[in-house]
Parts: sequence; C-alpha cells; structure tokens
Amino acid sequence: MSASTGTPESVLRRLEWTVLRRLDGVLHGDYRTLIRGHGLDFADLREYVYHDDVRHIDWNVTARLQTPYVREYNEEREVAAWFLLDLSPSVEFGSTQLKRSVATEFVAVLARILTRHGNRVGAVLYGDRVDTVIPARSGRRHVMHLMHRMLTRPALARSEVTDLRVLLQTAYRVAPRRSLMFVISDFISTPGWSEPLAHLAQRHDVVAVRLYDPLETHLPDLGLLVIQDAETGEQLFVDTHDGSFRRRFAQAAEKREAELRAAFRAAGVDALELATDDDLVDAILRFADLRKRRSQLATGGGLPRHLQASVDAGANKPAPEVDGNRTSRALRRWSLGVSRP
Repeated sequence: MSASTGTPESVLRRLEWTVLRRLDGVLHGDYRTLIRGHGLDFADLREYVYHDDVRHIDWNVTARLQTPYVREYNEEREVAAWFLLDLSPSVEFGSTQLKRSVATEFVAVLARILTRHGNRVGAVLYGDRVDTVIPARSGRRHVMHLMHRMLTRPALARSEVTDLRVLLQTAYRVAPRRSLMFVISDFISTPGWSEPLAHLAQRHDVVAVRLYDPLETHLPDLGLLVIQDAETGEQLFVDTHDGSFRRRFAQAAEKREAELRAAFRAAGVDALELATDDDLVDAILRFADLRKRRSQLATGGGLPRHLQASVDAGANKPAPEVDGNRTSRALRRWSLGVSRP
C-alpha cells in the first residue's frame, strides 16, 4: 500500500479502483460477513436442512408435524459503525509507510463498504485527548469529509503518554445504541484500557484493529543508533550490533504481545492485526474470515449435547504452530533515529 497522499477525492478514488474492485471480485459483492444488523424480524417457517442453526428450530411446529422446522428471520441490515481512531504521535512511525497512513486507508475502504449499503459511519479522533467527534452519517460525501479530517490533521510533535481509556469512555457516551465499533490503534498506552474496552463490548460489537510495524518486534543489526520515544521525546543510545540486546528486545516484544492478546480475549473482542507492509485487500479478507468464524462459533453454541461433544473433542486437538515472525508484534513507541558508527 502506498502512503495516503493527495486530496480525499483522489485517495478515495484510488482505493475504489485498487482495493474495492478487487474485493468485489473476491467476495462477489457479498459483504454480509462484514456487515451484520442487530435486529431480527420473523419471516417464515421451513423444513430443517443440514447446517441450519438449531437454535432456530420451532419445537411446537416440529412436534405437531413430526418433522423439524426452523424459523426464518429478516435481518435488520442498517448498521451504525464508529471508527475510534488513535492518532497519537506513536502512529507517525513506519518502516514501509506510516501506521497513520495504514489507518487512513483502512477507514476509507471500510467506510465506503458500509455506506454503499446504506449504513452510517462516524468517528472519534484522539491525539493527546479526544478533540473531534464526527456524527454517524451515510453517503460518499460523508466518507470524504471523514477522510479530509484525517488527512489534514497535523501530526503532534510531542504529547503526553497515550491514554486509550479516554477514547473508549468517550465512545461509550457518544454511541448509546448498539453499533459496530472499530478501535484502531497501536495500543501503545498507559495500562488500564482493557476494562473500558470490555465495558464497551458489552453494549457494542467491537473489533480491535491493531497497527504495527515489523521493526517494533525485531531490531535489525544497524550498529549504534539513537532511538527516540515518539510521544515524550526521550532518547536512548543503543548498540543494535549486540546480539544479546536484540534478543532481550525480542523477548520483551513477545511478552507484550501475549499480554495484549490476553487483554483482547478477556474483553471479548475480535482483533485484526494490520501491518505497515500489509496488502489492504488481504487484511480485509482476513477480517471477513474473522467475522465468518465468529458467526459460526455463535451458531455452534446451540448444538445438541451429542454434537457438541464432537466439537469439544476437536477443540482439544493441539493447535498448529504459528510463525512468530508474522504474528508476534511488539507494543513499542520507539522510532529509529540517526545511525552513528
């Protein structure tokens, strides 16, 4: 992905041609795995077929006709989606492109997908505090307005350490009705944000979109470097040629990674990792797969006992080994400075 430069119109048009057209080809315009309404209206009854959700069986009709029947529902399609954007100084870093550019393009594509289907999108922007709330509306013009606010927003040279609790608590007050919430951040913050995140997830359908850069996990051997905290300005002089230092850095990154994922699980939210070197289409397809699996898991919750036993037996099988170089991404706000021999 290239950096997000140009006017909102030119950036959105480029993304519509390079990303949305490819997604339309892969998903065939079916975005139901991404966009799900929160209301259901009874539509009809029909005979049960394999793979139907057993929770929808109408047991009264089934007992009368001696044949399993399921209820069909019309889903309320309109969704209000909110983008909770962490635009603190730590997102102004990236080895391929800035994390902020990745966030801008992700928001533009998801907002356009949502508004094309008549849904409304809004945003809450955080720099060193929550300073902008964009009400949820629909339409392409509104998407361009949202992008304009992101693209023209000046980068903060310095700030206090990010506190995501403020962003999450503000979102809870701004959106009283159930909505789809995207928390887009590198999650480099003071501790204590997991509880407000769980509180938000009790009311809303929350997806944590984590921005990261590969250099935040594994430091290359570049010799002596000055590294600087992007938020506080604190500087350190380090020797990246020292193998033990790089190993300690990677171990600390692994630990932070485990803590972050544990916090997402405890809060009960879906999590999507978005790297600065990711292909945006691949990232959104991963998100679609994430939503599909979430829906399947919800369906599996109503299986009969004898079928649930089979599912539980499969769940106890050892998980496949995961490539740590791709999935282990550290929480670090250090940006690389000037190398000095």
